[in-house]
Amino acid sequence: MHGRPHPDASDGVTAKLAAFVVGLPAEAIPAAAFEKAAKCLVDTAACMLAGAASEEAEPLKRFLAARAPGTAPIVGTSLSADPVVAALVNGTFGHALDFDDVLSIMPAHPSTVILPALLATAPAGTPGGALMEAYVIGLEVGAKIGIAIGNGHYRRGWHATGTLAIFSAVAALGRLLGADEREMRTAFGIAASMSSGLQCNFGTMTKPFHAGWASHNAVTAITLAKAGMTAATAAFEAPSGFFSTYGTERSDVARITEGLGAPFALLEPGLALKKYPCCYALHRAIDGMLEIRRRRPVSPETVKSVVCRVAPGALRPLIHDDPRTGLEAKFSMDYTLAAGILDGRFDLTAFSDEGPNRPGIRALLPRVSKIEDPRCFGDDPDPAIRSAGTVGFVEVTVEFHDGTSETVRIDRPSGSPQKELSWDDLSEKFSDCAREAGLSQDAARDAFRTWRNLAAAADVQSAIRVLTRSEA
Repeated sequence: MHGRPHPDASDGVTAKLAAFVVGLPAEAIPAAAFEKAAKCLVDTAACMLAGAASEEAEPLKRFLAARAPGTAPIVGTSLSADPVVAALVNGTFGHALDFDDVLSIMPAHPSTVILPALLATAPAGTPGGALMEAYVIGLEVGAKIGIAIGNGHYRRGWHATGTLAIFSAVAALGRLLGADEREMRTAFGIAASMSSGLQCNFGTMTKPFHAGWASHNAVTAITLAKAGMTAATAAFEAPSGFFSTYGTERSDVARITEGLGAPFALLEPGLALKKYPCCYALHRAIDGMLEIRRRRPVSPETVKSVVCRVAPGALRPLIHDDPRTGLEAKFSMDYTLAAGILDGRFDLTAFSDEGPNRPGIRALLPRVSKIEDPRCFGDDPDPAIRSAGTVGFVEVTVEFHDGTSETVRIDRPSGSPQKELSWDDLSEKFSDCAREAGLSQDAARDAFRTWRNLAAAADVQSAIRVLTRSEA
């Protein structure tokens, strides 16, 4: 850790961060960042829709039933709630299927924390461009906090979607709602005491709840700050503050404000939009299996064994060796490799509860293995800063009963910034997600068109309406 300034330092890191959020001219944001943001927001809207039909939706709807309706709509339903509750539910929906975007330098899923908070609080008449501007700034803040705190934070067991993306949402809300610098500093201080989320809950409904809870807490923090609540105004750098408590010996709070907006994280390194609805640490293995299937026939009858080699640390979030539910399967290399042999399908249905319990899968699990191999670091000069989904490379080898084998190396997965999803890919994903939520094809097309053109919307309420249904 570097330096311990006075906890109310007016020229410290927290103050500089607040000044960036409040004072950055809109014209300082490159057009390319808005273009990237458009894709991310379409993707997040799709994931929220699909999440409204997930198994997590039922307990959340029962939770809503005990509360009075509010002014903020619940995506994929006809329900509404108080803004903080709507942010909680919609944020959980967005992460329910683990289909939402990834910012590996945090490493976290920031958009499903930011967007639900913005939708829950955006005043009537808010232009789509203003919401996008707030989103870009919020994402930038969380990204630079992630870089500064380092990957050791994640390796300690924190789920950064809950612990770090909350600050992205606070910054985005502050920008959208016109907070001043003092209110922003206070909101960061409140949020610092609300930061939470543990990796032991991966493979349960509480993992996506981390995203919803962070969104809920961001709305709470900015609302309280604007209402006059007090908090530490140098929470990031203060003694016993966020970095000294949540960071590691490699954390450097001063790095938060180095390079803010230069470049914007949306442009470099960029977000990954997921092609598959599961943990990002599985995506390269999936791409490898699919490539082998393109090369030659793969089936339980032809395959003797399959092994996936990854760099040390890349298996950390994949905590389920013998999954019994769809949620556990999303964090299982064993299931992913077995599914690659059995059917090579990695869509929404592949990660249902039925998926890991199929007799064919149970029979294949003994044939699959995974190895953390230092060779898979490759020539990465500093693998310690990489996330499980980006460190080194992944190598998949299938051995066949005829004595032959196929090996595929994957450095970057489909949907990563280096292999970006096209608008056609996103249209297909949006349609699939909308179908899960029960929207008609016409409604799905209208919703996709509205969100793709969000920058031109005179009022974001129109974009919110197309994500709701006339019946719950």
